[in-house]
This record gives sequence, structure tokens and C-alpha cells, in this order.
Amino acid sequence: MSNKPGFFKRLKALEPEQKKLFAIALCQRMYPNYQLFSEVCEFGDAQVLDTALNLLWQSMYDRKLKLNIDVYLERLDVNTPEPSDFDVYGVYPAMDAAVALTSLLSAMQSKIEDDMTNISKLSSATVANYIEATLEDELSEAELDDYIFSHPVMVEEKTLQSSLLEIVEDNPKMTPDFIKALRKEIVQAGVSNIGIEVSQD
Repeated sequence: MSNKPGFFKRLKALEPEQKKLFAIALCQRMYPNYQLFSEVCEFGDAQVLDTALNLLWQSMYDRKLKLNIDVYLERLDVNTPEPSDFDVYGVYPAMDAAVALTSLLSAMQSKIEDDMTNISKLSSATVANYIEATLEDELSEAELDDYIFSHPVMVEEKTLQSSLLEIVEDNPKMTPDFIKALRKEIVQAGVSNIGIEVSQD
């Protein structure tokens, strides 16, 4: 995989609104992890995350839309699962999905752009943890790193983040049509960063 300047260097070079769009797209892709966990374990309200995502997408092209960030941070807090309360693996990717949205909203409030770009790392970490959790063999640390890095799910994650970055870089004007088309593509794909598919209503 040959990158132009380093991936994170390019990500950090984006305008704040581009960083925000990149982060929203990643949060949207993590959403099915929460949705499935919520249905299976009867925890939380996936609608809270869905509504926050809808408003975030809309805020990218509707400048009049004012997000009440504190309200959503509060709702997300209540709907973020605590891993120690569940004995299923799915709690971790579900928690990550809620944490990613919380991080994005907090970053918008504090105007700390690095917190937006860190959602890229959080999404990749969800994937790495998933690969490790599904591993059947004992591996040394070096072997494990190699295994995770070359695993098809991680390759897919890196490829998607790279192409998403390219799309955002190539469309600095970010017209409403462009944003709506990007959103539609991710929602219709309906597959999360760890391959979870949840039927769309």
C-alpha cells in the first residue's frame, strides 16, 4: 500500500469542515455495530445515535441548523454500554461507536481538531480488537501485529479510510449534493468497519 505523504499528515492538513465530514462518515460506518448490539442485548436506544448522525450530516450543508451538543452528549453518555456489564464481545464495538460520536461532538464544541482526526484511529482500533478477539491461535506480539495488519478486515478498513480521505481531499467545496451522495453511499452499503450488516428500515 503506497501512500502519498503519510495518511495522518494529509488528514491533519484538511480544513476543519473536511475533517468533520471525514469523522462523520467514519461514525456512520461504525453505527451498525451499536445497532446490532442494542437489538441483541436490549440495551440503549440506537435511535439516539441515528438522530445525532442525521443532524451531523445535515449540519454540513444546512448552516442554519444549530446542534444542541450538550443534550446529545448527555444522551450518548446514557446510551454508552459499560463492557463490565455484559459478557458478549459486541459490547466493545458498540461502545466504540458511541465513543466515536461523543468524541466528534466534544471536538466540535472544544474546536480541538486533533480529536476529530483521532476518530480514524478509534475506528482502526475497533477493527484490530475484533481481529484479536476472533483469533484462535496463540501468537507472539510481533506475529499478532503482522496478522492484524494483513487481515482482510483491516486491509478493507485501511482501503476505505484512504479512499474516503481522497474523496474529501478532492471535493474541498463540499456541496450539499456531494455530502448527501457520500452519506447515501455509506448508509446504503450498510456494512460496519468489522463487517456487521444490519438491515436498513
